Amino acid sequence: MQMFKFGFGQDVGIDLGTATVIVYVKGKGIVLREPSVVAVDNITGEVLAVGQEARRMLGRTPGNIVATRPLRDGVISDYTVTEKMLKHFINKVCGKFIFAPRIMICIPSQVTEVEKKAVIDAATQAGARKVYLIEEPIAAAIGAGIDISKPCGNMVVDIGGGTTDIAVISLGGSVVNTSLKVAGDKFDEYIVKYIKKKHNIMIGERTAEDLKVNIGCVYPKIQDTEMDIRGRDLVTGLPKTLTVHSSEMLEALLEPAMMIVDAVHSVLERTPPELSADISDKGIYMTGGGCLVDGLDKLLQEKTGINVMIAQDTVSCVALGTGKALDNLDVLEGKATR
Repeated sequence: MQMFKFGFGQDVGIDLGTATVIVYVKGKGIVLREPSVVAVDNITGEVLAVGQEARRMLGRTPGNIVATRPLRDGVISDYTVTEKMLKHFINKVCGKFIFAPRIMICIPSQVTEVEKKAVIDAATQAGARKVYLIEEPIAAAIGAGIDISKPCGNMVVDIGGGTTDIAVISLGGSVVNTSLKVAGDKFDEYIVKYIKKKHNIMIGERTAEDLKVNIGCVYPKIQDTEMDIRGRDLVTGLPKTLTVHSSEMLEALLEPAMMIVDAVHSVLERTPPELSADISDKGIYMTGGGCLVDGLDKLLQEKTGINVMIAQDTVSCVALGTGKALDNLDVLEGKATR
């Protein structure tokens, strides 16, 4: 019967990211990867589009429709819209379920109790039978294939859309961690500011993201690359085309990249000496979509003197780790969050 698409009570892992929501279903792997954007009708409160379709509407909607990202800096900024978005994705993945799914959701390593409760409540309202939370760096480490159960130190730097989570993990838990609100979105903001200041041209978030993905870099490139963009000239108010070079992106992005490097430095300073020795042997693992900015691994390696590796399938690392953690749900059953 089609209406009961996925049997009884799925186990679902969700990487509830500021930029992207990735859903993992036990036994099926990653089944959904959509931007965390929702388009809502202001007058009726009705959700008009979610995910990819809503992302295309960003900055292009009439007055009564608002395309928003309900998560900012890794936490829920609009509870109602987040709940609707989760409901949409859960229904899309699980179809009509007889038993509600058990859901494990990733959260940044230093969120407050209030922020944790908001995630649990939103998932419960969206149809979860039980909600479990897992810290992002731990999920990222599991997803990157690191055995975190052993008594040796592993350092993970997970750069997402809203937050960068840095943790030293040993024996299945984080020994030292920090979470800073400098990540992919902040890079986009710095690009917008830079183009505005240097060229007097206003560009949108999506254009800034395209620049970051295509020619963005935080370490000098051997060959300078360029890209044409369009924006609004702040002097004439008219549309204008501009050619931007990767050397300019280096100027724009170096400051937020150094904030991440400094945060890694401060975590290393607080790490117990035995674990520091392990990290200098094994190196630092980078995960998350934000670490794909060209040269970020080289910059971190140069500043710390420690070998830096980018995990395979960085964007999905956290979701894959959540999926693997789902296999141990029955162990966690005693620690369930209702």
